[in-house]
Amino acid sequence: MFNPNFSLARLPRIEFGSGSIERLPALAAGYGDVALLVTGVASLQRHPAWERLQRALGEAGITLHHVIIDGEPAPQRIDEICRDHRGIPVDLVIGIGGGSVLDAAKAIAGLLRVEHSVMDFLEGVGPQLPYPGPAVPFIAVPTTAGTGSEATKNAVLSVAGPRGFKKSFRDEQLVPAYALVDPDLLSGCPPALIAADGMDALTQLLEAYVSSRAGPLTDALALSGLRAARDSLLPWYRQRGDLAAARSGMAYAALLSGICLAQTGLGSVHGLASPLGAFFPIPHGVVCGTLVGAATRVNIEAMRQREPRNPALDKYVTAAELLCRCRFDSREQAWEALVDLLDHWVEQLRLPTLDHYGVGGDDFAHIVAHARGSSMQTNPIVLSDEEIQAIVHQRCAAAPTPDRVPEGR
Repeated sequence: MFNPNFSLARLPRIEFGSGSIERLPALAAGYGDVALLVTGVASLQRHPAWERLQRALGEAGITLHHVIIDGEPAPQRIDEICRDHRGIPVDLVIGIGGGSVLDAAKAIAGLLRVEHSVMDFLEGVGPQLPYPGPAVPFIAVPTTAGTGSEATKNAVLSVAGPRGFKKSFRDEQLVPAYALVDPDLLSGCPPALIAADGMDALTQLLEAYVSSRAGPLTDALALSGLRAARDSLLPWYRQRGDLAAARSGMAYAALLSGICLAQTGLGSVHGLASPLGAFFPIPHGVVCGTLVGAATRVNIEAMRQREPRNPALDKYVTAAELLCRCRFDSREQAWEALVDLLDHWVEQLRLPTLDHYGVGGDDFAHIVAHARGSSMQTNPIVLSDEEIQAIVHQRCAAAPTPDRVPEGR
């Protein structure tokens, strides 16, 4: 019997489609006349829409204060920006950029009116105080198709190095008021960024689909997103066919991946992405893409051995049939085909193995020891340390020299 009971976390008002960025000035004016604009280093400024947007915001009576996020945001940078702007009556924060930019803008919006360091609220770091609010209203405008940060309450912040971390500041008050998802803003993404971000979105969709907290609503969204990624990622990366349709498909897939992860959590790939991204200079999308095939293989084998009735095993069959566009004679064939396809996509997209970034056998224990954060808690089966290590080990083989992956836009 169908069980209709579920809980749906808060979502932003979503405006999706070509040209939706044109709605930003009118929406911004509804919050006041002073906005803090958070962007990346240069990608927005190079886009043809930038000058039009600045002019339209000015005509709407908006005074802009502009700050730039270079790479993944660090807690110290968030605190610095908030200190510099608390004396300004900011009515609205606007984040236009990739996942790192949106995460930074989200954290800034949460702290402009709160006299605390962001370190006070990061999970697993410091005092982990309850967030009191209020947050400044926030409009998120993604320019990449990967993290789905425009639809979540998470602001992921990083400190790099052997003693570093990658942790989230989370609260429903941080959910954007609006997410303006305009696929036109994705034009100009370099192939390496398309590959890394696209595999991040696909990984989030697959992990959300088999999550221990998944339900019928998130299943429908995840499958829809996986279908869009299947049809859009490789054509966009190869610059073949209808590129506008491919950009729209990946913008849609990334958005749904954010919606799904906000409801279900993720899995072992993202559990490992936290320490790997903190301890080594690996872009987040590269970690996700390079690990997803190995993690899927390990999950399936663990469930076959210890939990043969785990519903995620049948879900992996469904995902295989959708992504491979065919039916299989047995579950075993479907599982093998799914892992083979994921590995093939990683090869086609030229995503490097972990050793390219300096990960070696001596690092495995340290990585595994820091991999059991919130994402690992919703993996469809509890993995042993040896199984988690096996995922990392499988992706430390020698690899061809990859395309350079930008850290963000």
